[in-house]
Amino acid sequence: MTIMANVYTQVNIQAVFAVQGRQNLLSQSVRERLFPYISGILKNQDIFPLAVNGWKDHVHIFFEMKPDISLSKTMELVKTNSSKWINDNGFIKGKFSWQRGYGAFSYSRSQRNKVINYIMKQEEHHQNYVNTFRVEYLK
Repeated sequence: MTIMANVYTQVNIQAVFAVQGRQNLLSQSVRERLFPYISGILKNQDIFPLAVNGWKDHVHIFFEMKPDISLSKTMELVKTNSSKWINDNGFIKGKFSWQRGYGAFSYSRSQRNKVINYIMKQEEHHQNYVNTFRVEYLK
């Protein structure tokens, strides 16, 4: 049996997921703590986060996917750990949870800066446009 000495992949994934019921529960103060926390979840799995940001009712994460962990497992880790963290710290009145699903999209290296810029300007994007999560998701 021959084993490859090195594995090289470059799979850039943007995932988008929403607050249960698409409620506007992620205040600015929660977002300021949540996005670095989500970056930490990814880093703890040796997944390189390229951008993490969002708005009051949803989160965008853009990362380099690892070849030995599935996208569904990555999303399960991010959503489970972040919702537990939000609940444990009492950032939201009542029980916080994410919606079950998510959207995930792959991008080439040449598109990375455009996607990072889009994600990092979420606040500006949502203040200037009356885009709902559904409209943005479909774009």
